[in-house]
Amino acid sequence: MRIVRHYEHGAPSVLRVEEAEKPQPGPGEVLIRSEAVGVTFAEVQRRQGIPIGGHATLPGAPGGDVAGVVEAVGEGVTNLSAGDRVVVDVDHSAYADYVTADAAWAITIPDTMDAAEATLLPSPAQTAYHAIKEAGQLRVGESILIDAASGGVGHLAVQIAKAMGAGKVIATASTQAKLDFVRDLGADVTVNYTDDDWDDQVRAATDGRGVDVVLETVGGDILTKSIALTAQFGRLVFYGSASGDIQPIHPLMLSRMKTVAGFALYAMLYNKPEAIAAGQRDLLDMIATGKVRPVVHERLGLDEAVKAHELMEARAQLGKVVLVP
Repeated sequence: MRIVRHYEHGAPSVLRVEEAEKPQPGPGEVLIRSEAVGVTFAEVQRRQGIPIGGHATLPGAPGGDVAGVVEAVGEGVTNLSAGDRVVVDVDHSAYADYVTADAAWAITIPDTMDAAEATLLPSPAQTAYHAIKEAGQLRVGESILIDAASGGVGHLAVQIAKAMGAGKVIATASTQAKLDFVRDLGADVTVNYTDDDWDDQVRAATDGRGVDVVLETVGGDILTKSIALTAQFGRLVFYGSASGDIQPIHPLMLSRMKTVAGFALYAMLYNKPEAIAAGQRDLLDMIATGKVRPVVHERLGLDEAVKAHELMEARAQLGKVVLVP
């Protein structure tokens, strides 16, 4: 089978397609024949040598969200059978024709669901859903600011927030095309965060009171200004640093009863399986009823992994970039 690996950190060109033996499922695992693999920005950063999640080891074999068909099950697996169609987050060696994954984390998907669209379920959709619901504790009628709203997580967060009853969804992005994209998905206000006065524009959209919930994944100056934009008793959820720059947060920045919560999907998976299961059901219902529409920016062959990472690095995507073996 084919697999994408890299033996040094650097530009997307370090990625290479190799031949490897088909893996075999261990206890509690399933073997999946890949139909589609969602590319995540965290793996772009790890390829660059940025230790996201505490590691950027070599040799590297990027992880991702894999949709496909179960070919075999390992010892002790009772929730899945050969022939089942699933999607699951695979933390290593995901860019491949076949992958093994933890059966407990696999989400069963209907045969009618597009595989590329399904790759948005495990990481992007659940990150957006639980960052809003669990960490942000959004209440009906509250305002929400979603930074980097046109990406794989952000474009889903816009729609999920609307489905959860947000009173005003404010979305930021870096180009007019991206702003048009998120407005079409339901954003009430769009702001270009490359404008010098972008924070003043957001403040004006809330009549000066600030935003109840903020989803922040950029870092740097965007994080600092987003804390300032958080309303009294508001909640900022920090779930990533696309810029690679994390500024220190002084306690006095939170003195107006503001809360900053860090979010990691793996913490939810390990510690709140019931909430994860409920979120999966809710998300599938949102998609089935048309409240949430996963958007695939481009489908590329496995041998086009370099192009996929180039798109991600250039921040050129609207929605998700997916490899289709």
